[in-house]
Amino acid sequence: MDLLALTDFNLVARHGGFGRAARATGRPKATLSRRVAELEASLGLRLLERGARLLKLTQEGQALYERTGALLAEIDEVADALSSSGASARGRLRISAPLLFSQGAMGPLAAGFALAYPEVRLEVSTEDRPVDMVEEGIDLVIRVNPAPDASLVGRIFLRDRLVVVAPPGIARPQDGSTVPAVVRGAGGQDASWTVRTPGGVEAILAEPVLHLSSLMMVRDAVRAGVGAARLPISLVSHDIAAGRLLHWGELDAPEIAIWALYPSRRLLSTRVSAFLDYLRIAFPTGTPDELAAYIDRL
Repeated sequence: MDLLALTDFNLVARHGGFGRAARATGRPKATLSRRVAELEASLGLRLLERGARLLKLTQEGQALYERTGALLAEIDEVADALSSSGASARGRLRISAPLLFSQGAMGPLAAGFALAYPEVRLEVSTEDRPVDMVEEGIDLVIRVNPAPDASLVGRIFLRDRLVVVAPPGIARPQDGSTVPAVVRGAGGQDASWTVRTPGGVEAILAEPVLHLSSLMMVRDAVRAGVGAARLPISLVSHDIAAGRLLHWGELDAPEIAIWALYPSRRLLSTRVSAFLDYLRIAFPTGTPDELAAYIDRL
């Protein structure tokens, strides 16, 4: 069996088509098509069903992809590990990070990493949507409370929690009254926030009066006196300490976990390993105070 033809077949199967595989790898589409056809001829099997717009693996093609994909990936990883053994991190590193983390911390993080690893060409994109790391060529993603994904592994490097805060000019509601609130996202329904306080658990009735698309904007509106809001403690801890905002209690909600995720491989590139090490140095204990130190620079 031709190993090069098998590799090209796996590229096409992984990316879901000749055009996508060609764009992702820089290989000519015609070359990929020819290699796969040669593999089919040598095996005497049809591996792909080629429709007008869609490409689908046959039963035999699916079996071949499942049996050989992991083996080829391991060969590539071994070759990469051997070629980079003892060498410093170099090459392109593409990272996807969510909006709030990018606004609050990624600028100085990226700058510090670039100075520490001048041979790495770091590219950071900001998006909250799920990304296909293989399809989009992403090496590492940073996500908040990500859904489980069997194709990815990772680690928590930061933790945060939600609190309810308000400007000093707005009184805490009593006797079932509502408080004007600034919320993230669309929708016009009243909400009830359950908060933990030294005196116990209580419900705060919130009446949304302003809807904004980012938590930074929500914080700025609360600072301006529009209303109360639910915000990460890392984003408002310095405002609370300075008396610009009042802390009404911890939101009764699960803890926020910020993950660094990467493809499920035993061998990481030196670039990804270097960035993971840099995150450990930047956030040694992973507490909200460490993230707040970055946000406070804004």
